[in-house]
Amino acid sequence: MSTAAKKKATGFQKKEARLAWALISPTALIVFGLVIFPAIFSIWVSFHDVGLHNLNDVFHAPYVGFDNYVKVINDYAFKFQGLDNLGAAVTSVVYSFSATTLAIIIGLIASLILNRPFRGRGIARAIFLFPYVAPIVSVAFVWRWILDPKPSGVLNNILLSLNLIEEPIAYLANRGLSLLIVILLDAWRYFPFCMLMILARLQAIDGKLYEAAKMDGANAIQQFFTITLPELRYVLGATFLLRLMWTFNKFDDIFLYTGGGFGTKVLPVLTYEFSFRLYDFGRGAATAMILLVVLAIFLTVYVTVVMKNVED
Repeated sequence: MSTAAKKKATGFQKKEARLAWALISPTALIVFGLVIFPAIFSIWVSFHDVGLHNLNDVFHAPYVGFDNYVKVINDYAFKFQGLDNLGAAVTSVVYSFSATTLAIIIGLIASLILNRPFRGRGIARAIFLFPYVAPIVSVAFVWRWILDPKPSGVLNNILLSLNLIEEPIAYLANRGLSLLIVILLDAWRYFPFCMLMILARLQAIDGKLYEAAKMDGANAIQQFFTITLPELRYVLGATFLLRLMWTFNKFDDIFLYTGGGFGTKVLPVLTYEFSFRLYDFGRGAATAMILLVVLAIFLTVYVTVVMKNVED
């Protein structure tokens, strides 16, 4: 190649590189402004005393080291106080693991049903997807109307009419019962995601495996435990960890149902209360960083265990 041709090729590559940078710059600026900078700034705030008193000069807020983290860990709303008050940390774990496990179980049952041919299967799939695609605000207000503590509440009205209860029950204002209800509602809302993931894997299982098992005399239960579950183990593990991370980080569901009261306060709600009710942004950022560390642990498990097994 001649020198002129080399110069022309080099110039073309430089123009192509400049064009590439020009195309990705808007996206990069948006990601930096909405994701990277707020994340770095939150880490910085968690080590400083930031409140309403110095918001006008936040970058000169006094450095307090790990004091915000100590305050969060020692806070009454954060730490375990007993079975009558689990604290936000333990409540987050109980809520996340219970709701995720239940969503996986319901999703598995639904996918097994929808994997079999029957009349109206398409309509059934659409109905099963409704909780997942419906707006959370609409869903939350419908459930709050159903669970209204007044005698006119839908569930109370039905139970009173059937003489199953003597007086109205405040379902979302009863410690213990409210946590159970938000776990059930979370599992109901997000089981369609688990169903779709599991159903996609079910439809990829070779039918010859079941034919061979039938010839060997295996019944439906034996086929499930010897063929179906082993084939689903990776998708179940991946789905469980993904849903666990998303549930642990959930704010809107519980906030709309109970506002974090009556034993349902989780770490995202506690972060909101520290920041926008007490206006202690340092403690709020510290709580968010604790939440980030827990999510990072979940992500590490997902990458090192689930993804590694999938690649193998």
